[in-house]
Amino acid sequence: MAHASQPGADDQTPFAGLGPDQILSAAEAFELEPDGRFLALNSYENRVYQIGIEDASPVVAKFYRPGRWSDAAIVEEHAFARELAVHEIPVAVPIPDPRGDTLVHHAGFRVALFARLSGDWPDLDRPGRLAQVGRFLGRIHAVGRSRAFRHRPRIDVAEMGRDTAAFLLAGSLLPREHHGAYREVSAALLDAIEQRMAAVQYAPLRLHGDCHPGNVLWSDQGPSFVDLDDCRSGPAVQDLWMLVSGEPWEQRSQLEALLEGYAMFAPFDRRELELVEPLRSLRMLHYAGWLARRWNDPAFPQAFPWFGTHGYWRDHVDDLRRQLEHLDATPEW
Repeated sequence: MAHASQPGADDQTPFAGLGPDQILSAAEAFELEPDGRFLALNSYENRVYQIGIEDASPVVAKFYRPGRWSDAAIVEEHAFARELAVHEIPVAVPIPDPRGDTLVHHAGFRVALFARLSGDWPDLDRPGRLAQVGRFLGRIHAVGRSRAFRHRPRIDVAEMGRDTAAFLLAGSLLPREHHGAYREVSAALLDAIEQRMAAVQYAPLRLHGDCHPGNVLWSDQGPSFVDLDDCRSGPAVQDLWMLVSGEPWEQRSQLEALLEGYAMFAPFDRRELELVEPLRSLRMLHYAGWLARRWNDPAFPQAFPWFGTHGYWRDHVDDLRRQLEHLDATPEW
């Protein structure tokens, strides 16, 4: 059950009731003793803080956005992280309270504590790093194939694409003069995405779901993976394509490096490479909708002041047109 009626859970100010006292006392809800220090960490969807603990290492507290996930979906996220940790895969692991629960209702919010992971930006251009990340992704997916999610969503064109387009066209953030162009290009792009995804008979598995460099920390021990908040079921390539960048030939080379390591621990159906551009297109559509759905949260206009301007929508429609051309050209991965 989602808790959209919690204090501070309205659309305008979903975290209005969250202050220093509530943040620090979250550690006490897990029977840990905070030392009075906390530090806000980068997060927009949720609120995330590092909390100092007396005579122990700091922990990371995640206050989940009210109403987004059900309790069962969050607990399933935690179970997946703990399952990966049992297989010695370096992920951010939730800390149980004395009763063994990893999700606690506290001060009108749902909160989880995680062990703090240290590391820097992964700098995936350095030799050997992509192959090393690929090896860990192969291990993550080997675990992910062992069972299915029951409460987490799948990568779905209707939810992530068509619902997004309908929401934007029905709202006030998309300027009226861009409606026609957006409606036309989004409909054509979504049809193309559906056709290409239907043409590839992939076997969905449990995924990280949002595996970009910002969710990878690098230390002397190698990569660690954080933020399973968007874990879903879908094709394996979803956790690969966001780690590559640059010109098409550069992306192909980077993908090959990832797959070199990946293949050591899990099989990869190379037909899934045909899904890279459809998945990229879906993410572009979904991202604009995500910003629009969160625009009443005061943190979003401050962080993304360019969103909703006429220039943004003009460029977004142009980007979607170019992406449709990419799909029509069926690039060779």
